[in-house]
Amino acid sequence: MTAFRADLLEEKRRKRERLAWALTAGFAATVILAGIIGGVFWRWAFSDMPALPENLSVLADTRREHSITLLDMNGAVIDVRGPLYGSPVELDDLPDHVRQAFIAIEDRRFYDHSGVDFRGTLRAVFTNLRAGATVQGGSTITMQLVKNLVLTPERSMRRKIQEMRLAWQLERRLSKDEILQLYLNRIYFGARAYGIEAAARRYFQKSAAELTLAEAAMLAALPKAPSRLDPTSNLAAARERAAIVLAAMEEAGFITAEERAGAEANPAAPIAPEPETYRDPAVFGFIFDQAVQLAEAELGELPADAIIQVTIDPALQEAAHRTLTTRMDEESEAQGAGEAALLAMTPDGAVRAMVGGRDYLQSQYNRAARARRQPGSAFKPIVYLAAIEEGASPFSVYYDEPVDLEGWQPQNFGGTYRGRVTLQEALRRSINTVSAQIIDEIGPETVVDMAARLGIETELPALPALSLGAVEVTLQELTAAYATIANSGERHPARLLERVTNSRGDILWEPAPAEPEQVVEEADALTLSTMMQDIVLSGTGVAARLPERPTAGKTGTSQSFRDAWFLGFSADYIAGVWVGNDDDTPTNDVTGGGLPARIWRDFMIAAHDGLPVRPLAAPAPRERSAHEEELAAFYSELLNAFEAEVAAIP
Repeated sequence: MTAFRADLLEEKRRKRERLAWALTAGFAATVILAGIIGGVFWRWAFSDMPALPENLSVLADTRREHSITLLDMNGAVIDVRGPLYGSPVELDDLPDHVRQAFIAIEDRRFYDHSGVDFRGTLRAVFTNLRAGATVQGGSTITMQLVKNLVLTPERSMRRKIQEMRLAWQLERRLSKDEILQLYLNRIYFGARAYGIEAAARRYFQKSAAELTLAEAAMLAALPKAPSRLDPTSNLAAARERAAIVLAAMEEAGFITAEERAGAEANPAAPIAPEPETYRDPAVFGFIFDQAVQLAEAELGELPADAIIQVTIDPALQEAAHRTLTTRMDEESEAQGAGEAALLAMTPDGAVRAMVGGRDYLQSQYNRAARARRQPGSAFKPIVYLAAIEEGASPFSVYYDEPVDLEGWQPQNFGGTYRGRVTLQEALRRSINTVSAQIIDEIGPETVVDMAARLGIETELPALPALSLGAVEVTLQELTAAYATIANSGERHPARLLERVTNSRGDILWEPAPAEPEQVVEEADALTLSTMMQDIVLSGTGVAARLPERPTAGKTGTSQSFRDAWFLGFSADYIAGVWVGNDDDTPTNDVTGGGLPARIWRDFMIAAHDGLPVRPLAAPAPRERSAHEEELAAFYSELLNAFEAEVAAIP
C-alpha cells in the first residue's frame, strides 16, 4: 500500500512537471510569436515612416509649392504666380473667435488630448457605422498637421497608424498653441490660398486679425472641402457649412446663442473676386519674367515664397504697352515691321516701363532686355561725345564728301553730300561720312571706352564701322547710355529689382548702396545734350517733338532698314524704342525718325501727363538758318587755320 501510494505521488509530480514545462513552453512560444507578430507589425507599420525634422521650425516652410509675388514700385501686388501665401500670423494676434471656430469644428478636445483623441475616434467610428458611410473624421488638428507636412497623401490603415505616432511625437516637442498656430498658417483654404492670412486677404480683402465671427466661421468651414466649398464659386454651400461651424461653437460654449444668431443673420460678405490689384499678364508678363531671371541671378535659387519688388510704375507700364500696341496695330503691316520694344527709366536709373514685344501671350521673348540689334545712327551720340571729350566743339568743321578709310567707303542716307558742315549740323542731319571721319581721327578704341563708361555692357569691337552703329546692343543698355548723357555725364546703372523678400518679410536681397559716378565731364555732356535737342527741333527726330516740353534724342536706322530706333529724354524720363522683325528681315524702309519716333512721342506725352514742364540741364540750341550755319562753319574753319599757323611759329 505504501509503495503504491508512493508511485501515485511520483506520477502526480511528473504530471505537474510536464504541465509546468508545457505551460512554460507555451508561454515562451506565445511570447516569441507575439514578438514575431509585433516585429512584423512594427516593420509593416513604421519601416518607411518619415521622422520629424530635428529643427521643427522648418515645418513652417516644408512642402510649400513655389510661389512668386511681384510688387510694383509702391509695394502693390502686380501678380502672383503659384499659390497665395500670406505672412505668418501669431496666434495671440488673432481674435479669440478665430481659433475657437477651428477647434469647434475640427478638434473639440484639442487642448485635452495628447495628439490622438481616442474618444473622438470611437465616436466617429460609431457615427459612421450608423450612417453607413464616412460622415465624421477622427483626425485631430495635430494629426492633420503631420499628414499634410510630413506624410504622403496615401489613405490606408498603415498611414493612419503612422499619423497617430507622429502626432504623439509632435505633441511632446511643441506646445498646443504652437501646433495650432502652425496649423492655421499652413492649412489650405481653396482658391490657391494657403494659411489664414492669405485666405483672409483672398476672400475678404483684410488681415486675419480683423476677421469677424461670421468670417472666421466661413474660413473654418473651408478645410473640409476647399474646392467644393470655395465661396467664390459656391457661396451657398460655404454659408451652409459656416452655419454648422457656428452651431459647433455654441455647443462648445465659445459663443452665446445671441452671437450665433447675429452671425447667421449677417453672414460673411462680400466675397471678393480675384484681387483688383492683379495686373494683366499681357501687360506685365515681360516684367515678371525679367524680375525672376534677375532675382535668380542674384540668389541662385528663389525661396518657395519669394516676393520680388521692382521699380516699375504700373501706370507708365500700361501707357507704354497701350501706345506701342496701338501704333503697331495701325502701322506695322504697311511698314513691314512685325515687332517693337520700349523701355523707359528715370534719371536715377530706375526702370519704370518695359515692353518686350507686342503680345506677351504669344511670345515671351523680351526684346527690350535680351535682343541685341544694330542701333545704326542711334549710336552716334556716343561717337560725338568721344570727339567732344577729345577737343571738338559743335562748330568744328568737317567736310561731308566721299571718304575712303582703308577700303571702307561709308555712304550717306540718300547718297548726297553737303560739303562743309559743322559738327552740330552733321549730328542733326545724321551724316555718316562725318562720323566715319571722327572715328578715324580719335580711334575706335576711344569710342569703345566711351560706350563702356556711359553704360554699354556689351563688349564692342574696335572697328571703324562702330561709328555708324554697325554693332549689336540691347535697347536697355543703349537707353542707359542716353540716361548718362541726360544726367550731365553722371552714370546711374539701370536697375529693375528693388528688393527680394519672403512671406515673413526677411530681406533676401537688395542693391548695395552706390554713389553715381561722373564718367564724363559735365560740360562735355551738356554740349552733346544741346546738340541732341537740335535733332528733335529741326533734324531727323522732329516727329518725336513734344509740345512745349524740351527734349533731346537721336534716330537710328540699321543697314537695309532691318532695325529702326528712337531714343531720347526729357527732364523726367529717358526712353528708347526699337522697331523691326524677329527674323532680321528688312522692313518697308522704316527709319528711326518714322514709326519709332511716333511711338516714343505717344508714350512720352502719356508719361508726362500732369507733370510740370521742366527744362533740360543743358541749354537749348540757338536756332540758325542755313546761311548762319555756313558762316559758322566758315569762321570755325578760319579760326582753326589761324590756330594752326600760330602753332607753327617758332
